[in-house]
Amino acid sequence: MTTDIWAWVHETHRELIEAGHPRLADAVAEISGHAVNGRPDEVDAIYPEAVATARALDLPWVEVFLRHWRLQSLVNERQQGEKALPEATALLEFAHREETKDCPQSVCVVQDFCIAHARIDGPGYVNERIAILDETLARIEPARNCFDCLTREYSYALNDDGRTEEALAYIEEAEGKHRAAGGEPSLYMHLHRARLLGQLDRAQEGLDLLERSEAARRKGPYALDEDDERELALTRALLHATLGDTDNAIAQLPDIAEPIAHADLRLRWAATVEKLIGLGVVDNVPRLGTAVANWASYLDAVGSHRACLNMLLIAGRLANRRGAGTVARAIGDFAARKVDDLRRKDTPTMRDFVAMRRDAEALPTPELPVPVEHLPGYLEALGVAGEDGSYQPADPEQNLDLLAVAHETAPEDQRVLGLLAQYLSVLGMPWKAAALLWEGVEADPANESRNRLLCDVLLRAKDGAGIKRLAALVAPADPAQAHWFRASWAADQGEWEDVARECAAIVALDDAVVNTRRMWAHAARELGDFETAQRVWSDLLDRTSDAPDAEDHVRAHPSDRWSLIIAATINGDWVAVRAQCAVIGIELDTPEGVIDERWHPIELRYDRPDGRLTVLAIRTGPATARVESVTRPGAPLNHGDLVVIDPAALEAPPEDEEDREGWYPPIAAVRLLRPGGYRTYFVDGVHPGEEALETFIDALRTEDYGVWVYTDEDYQLFPPGADATVTGVYIGVAVPPTAGAEAAHELLKGLTAGWDHPMSWHPLAVDADRDVEHHAKVAEDYDL
Repeated sequence: MTTDIWAWVHETHRELIEAGHPRLADAVAEISGHAVNGRPDEVDAIYPEAVATARALDLPWVEVFLRHWRLQSLVNERQQGEKALPEATALLEFAHREETKDCPQSVCVVQDFCIAHARIDGPGYVNERIAILDETLARIEPARNCFDCLTREYSYALNDDGRTEEALAYIEEAEGKHRAAGGEPSLYMHLHRARLLGQLDRAQEGLDLLERSEAARRKGPYALDEDDERELALTRALLHATLGDTDNAIAQLPDIAEPIAHADLRLRWAATVEKLIGLGVVDNVPRLGTAVANWASYLDAVGSHRACLNMLLIAGRLANRRGAGTVARAIGDFAARKVDDLRRKDTPTMRDFVAMRRDAEALPTPELPVPVEHLPGYLEALGVAGEDGSYQPADPEQNLDLLAVAHETAPEDQRVLGLLAQYLSVLGMPWKAAALLWEGVEADPANESRNRLLCDVLLRAKDGAGIKRLAALVAPADPAQAHWFRASWAADQGEWEDVARECAAIVALDDAVVNTRRMWAHAARELGDFETAQRVWSDLLDRTSDAPDAEDHVRAHPSDRWSLIIAATINGDWVAVRAQCAVIGIELDTPEGVIDERWHPIELRYDRPDGRLTVLAIRTGPATARVESVTRPGAPLNHGDLVVIDPAALEAPPEDEEDREGWYPPIAAVRLLRPGGYRTYFVDGVHPGEEALETFIDALRTEDYGVWVYTDEDYQLFPPGADATVTGVYIGVAVPPTAGAEAAHELLKGLTAGWDHPMSWHPLAVDADRDVEHHAKVAEDYDL
């Protein structure tokens, strides 16, 4: 089996384009990049349609490819274990059927299967991982890229088994075989080797290896991607910390925003920070402990039991260092549950668990400074004002310890119980908070404030089953609250039909509600039901006030009127749009009818399941803009299209006046209102000079064509027989609906007739059935 996977991808992409399946072709070209570079939303956006199309077209190799790269996103970027295992198992079977076993990606499915088991319990599945890798590696040549991937998995398994020296020797031997066969070891192979060297107290050798590896890659044909940069920085930080080189470790350590965004960084980032805390150069603050506890909860939810336990051990040790007894003991209880989920319990991790829990139990219990009934007021007096003026506890973990003692002393005190639950939830232990609240809710399901608190806690814990149980409990006494809880969970999960149904039920029970209508209108917008959205926003505004002294629950939000404007624009209700403009204070050029004016340029961002398109547009009204850019054929927007926008700028303007030059406010597109009917073709060839190009552009625009120059001086071409390159130009031309292909062809032919070099617009020539061979030859001669 020697098929080059990337040669196959390029050929498959070309074939799909030619067969009229550009969206599937784009998915094949893009999904691996999204998976490797930590863009799970993009993977999820393109995957369902792509895999469904591959199945409909009976393309099993394409299906294997798509499913493999989605699994790579699930088990690597998202660190899923048991949650991804059913798909990993099913794909392993599918990839080894008669019709798929020769697919170059089928071997890689073995890696997905091994990683899923490693996430669940790496040491517990060592034998199974090694067995399937032995069988697979026996079937592939060392020159293949998958040899690199699979030998790394083998080394990971050896390391999970505590055989670190053997793991290093194995991967070094594998690298030698790969090189000898003509392969180039990946950066990931060197990152793994460097981390093994760090484990063996040879961290400087690991740093030297990474220096050589990065230098080689920067000289090579492929630039380091986003994931490469993140992995290099974090691995270097860990190795520097291992050496006690705190300055370089801090300099390399990625900001906490990186592990927040990328789950695959979290455990190694937390381990590195724990080392730096031990070295006294990073503050062990409660906020850090909360982040690590939240990451452990995430790993628990996706069934990555071993990683979850390791994260909990870090969280527990850090809590012990801070003297946060309630947090440390709760983490210990959580870790004990994770130990029960493991297949193998004879590893050093168990000793670490016992030590962490022992230290947590040894932390002192504080004495209450005031009677229980006065504790809430006492804690509030200790607080400080946050930047927004809200109350912020000076030491939330110390407050939590006091509340835990108070609750144990007076379990009937509902105010203490509520505060205790809130602190637990905010500090990353919503599951512990929920356990405390359930008893009271079950005893008295009519207590609205406690029910709401439990709902908030369950939402934070992503406990959908708990939300359903809570709604069932409160429904007899308060059906509207039960509907609200179900609506809140549905909104959290993006189940907008359920949100709309539950909100409609609440309005039927209580016509005065306001926030429920906001949620309902938002759900209707997400569902594309703008008639309902407009009606609900209008009803909401009838029940609210713009007065500054209006009570919060009946005060109109500034976004309410804009949301109504957007819905009414889509529905063509210009009377409603104008009425809201009058209230807001927007002056319009015309007194009635459609609003189609020329305001100012904007950067229009159109987010779709297959990615984001950014174009230049001219705002034409309070919630509309017309596209100026010329985009590729098949793009969701093109020149002349009229688009409904959400006019709130997505970013603030640059503070520096120089940076504001050429800056346009980025605005989100809501939907295409009216297509302009333009068709895009591209003119490609040698740049004719600035004056000739400006004349060309002006002439086209005079004829109502759209024009967009895509290239600059970096676009270089070799004219036939030339010794040096010359600057080229690649121009998008949008042909108006009033002009046919033949007319466009003749216009371009006349405008470029006097240029020194011929230009090519081959697809237009094909559509016009004019000079097709000439344009094909120009493209070939100039290597366009």
